[in-house]
Amino acid sequence: MDKTEQLLQSLTDAHGVPGYETEIRTLLRQYMEPLGAVTQDGLGSLICHQPGDGPKVMLAGHMDEIGFMVSHVTKEGFLKFVQLGGWWDQVLLGHRVIIKTRAGDVVGVIGAKPPHLLPPDERKKVVVKKEMYIDIGATSRQEVEAAGVRLGDPIVPHGRFQKMAGGKTYLAKAFDNRVGCALVIDALRHFQETAHPNQIFGVQTVQEEVGIRGATTSVRAVNPDVAVILESDIAGDVPGIKDEESSVKLGGGPTLILYDARMIPNIKLRNLVVDTAAERNIPLQFSAMTGGATDGGAIHLHGTGVPTVVIGVAARHIHSHGAILHRDDYDHAVKLLTAVVARLDSDAVSDLTR
Repeated sequence: MDKTEQLLQSLTDAHGVPGYETEIRTLLRQYMEPLGAVTQDGLGSLICHQPGDGPKVMLAGHMDEIGFMVSHVTKEGFLKFVQLGGWWDQVLLGHRVIIKTRAGDVVGVIGAKPPHLLPPDERKKVVVKKEMYIDIGATSRQEVEAAGVRLGDPIVPHGRFQKMAGGKTYLAKAFDNRVGCALVIDALRHFQETAHPNQIFGVQTVQEEVGIRGATTSVRAVNPDVAVILESDIAGDVPGIKDEESSVKLGGGPTLILYDARMIPNIKLRNLVVDTAAERNIPLQFSAMTGGATDGGAIHLHGTGVPTVVIGVAARHIHSHGAILHRDDYDHAVKLLTAVVARLDSDAVSDLTR
C-alpha cells in the first residue's frame, strides 16, 4: 500500500458525521500540523495556512460524512433514528452501522418488518426510513442503556476501505468527502516543498452535509480572494444512466462542476482550469448537479463575492455504505489542482473579476 492509499484508507475508515466530527478532525489535524499553521473555527473546521505574499487561495474539502443520530429507543430495545445528511431509503436495509457511545462503539444492523409477514401488495412498496430501526441485539430498553447508548448518539456506516479488482479502484464509505480532504492535504504537501505565488489556506470544513455550515464560518476566518472546492462527484457510468444525463466515467479524469443548485462557477476561473488541464494533458470531465450543492454555495457569496470553482473526483454509489473511485482520477486531480493554484498569482486573481 503506497502513501496515497494509506491516506485514503485512514481518512475513510475514520468516523465523523455532521456535528460529531471529533475523530476525523483529530486525524486531519495530525496530517496538517506538519504542513502549516493550523487553527480551528468555532464550529470545528480546520484551517491550515501556508504563508506567502500573494492573494489568499482557499482550498476547501468537507470532513463530515452522512450518517444518523439515535432519536428514540423502544421498550423492546430497538433504536429509531434521524438522518444526518441525505440518504436514499433503498440503500439502507440490511446494512451494518456503528453507534458511537460514551462506552465505546456498538454495532447494529438496519432492519424493518420482514417481507415474509407482509401482504403481497406491501412487499412491492419501498420501505421508508421512518419504518426502519437499528437492532443492536438487545431485547429491552434497559439492555440498550446498559450498552451505553443514549439519545443523541451519532451513528456511522460500517464499511472498511478495500482495494478492488484490477488494483486501481477502491471501495469505502465516506469518499464523500474524504477524497476532498485528501486533495487538500496533498496540495499542502506539494506547496510545502514548491514555491507558490500566493497564500494557501487548506480548509477541512464541518457540517457540509446538513447545510454547508462549516464553509459559512471558515470562509469568514480566511476571507479569501479565490477558492477551489474539492469534492466527490457522481459517476454516471452505471446501468440506467443516459449520456445526456451524465457522461462522467470512472478513470476518465477529474471533473469540473459547471453548475449546481447553489453555485455557478466564476467563468474565468473555470476557463483557467480547462486551459490548465489541456496544457498539462490532464483528462478532464464535466458535470452538472441540479439536485445538490457544495461548500462553494456559501464560500462564493462571502463578502462581496469570491471567485470559486469546484474540482471533483467521481465516485459510484456515493451517499451509501460503499462508494467506488478510481486511483487515476485522484492522481490527475492532484496534478490539476496544484497546477491551477500555481497560476493564481496577483495578476491572475485580479483578472478573475475584472
